[in-house]
Amino acid sequence: MKVAAVQMDIAWHDRSTNYAKVRQAAAQAKEAGADLLVLPEMFATGFSMDTSVTAEPLEGTTPTLMRSLARELSMTLVGGFVLRGDTRRPQNVSLAVDPDGKDLALYAKIHQIALLGEHDSYEAGQRPVSFQLKGVRATCFVCYDLRFPELFRAVVDQCGLILVIASWPAVRQTHWDILLRARAMESQCFVVGVNRVGDGGGHAFVGGSAIIDPLGTVLTQGGEEEALLVADIDLTKVSEIRTALPFLKDRKPHLLKEMAEV
Repeated sequence: MKVAAVQMDIAWHDRSTNYAKVRQAAAQAKEAGADLLVLPEMFATGFSMDTSVTAEPLEGTTPTLMRSLARELSMTLVGGFVLRGDTRRPQNVSLAVDPDGKDLALYAKIHQIALLGEHDSYEAGQRPVSFQLKGVRATCFVCYDLRFPELFRAVVDQCGLILVIASWPAVRQTHWDILLRARAMESQCFVVGVNRVGDGGGHAFVGGSAIIDPLGTVLTQGGEEEALLVADIDLTKVSEIRTALPFLKDRKPHLLKEMAEV
């Protein structure tokens, strides 16, 4: 399967400019033969706490664009936007759409970064969400989730591909680089991490998007500029590596439960 990741400079609160960038990148990904295209967190607006700007319904312009592009280009799309709630605060979500333009999965970000006040603006999600893709299960996570390995452990037995969309600030870029590889190695699965570049909301972003194999080998990585990253991933490699190196079988999950009770 060929995966494409869009590392873009998101124009602050400017949907039309960002939509144009996404359309161009999607066309380039199609030319490169991509089966899956991954976009950053809140790619339409930037990582903003202003929900009067960011929030939109499930049939809003951003998810509608994703469905249209997926259908037009016959590829699976994953990307982030803010979902307006009917009775609760909006949620920071990752949406996966199949090549027919139908929704595959909608995941609401579980871990919110209090350091930036995200929890004051957005409602947290409650559980991971996976979907079927090319014979394996794929799971979407969002940015700050990357710091919590227990969340990845919760899906690893059924999952061969993890997609992390982000607006990860430059001040903690080293953490992003290390944690992406750590999650791939400890989960023994492919990890696609897609970060933005540029400035927005008082923060600088320097990319470092990467596609990483189950051994932690970086197949391709972005620098500090806008880029379309493309890599071929062999999903059969997940089961092969887990058979050759059966580390996951040596876990002691009962100990975690016992320690939590104590």
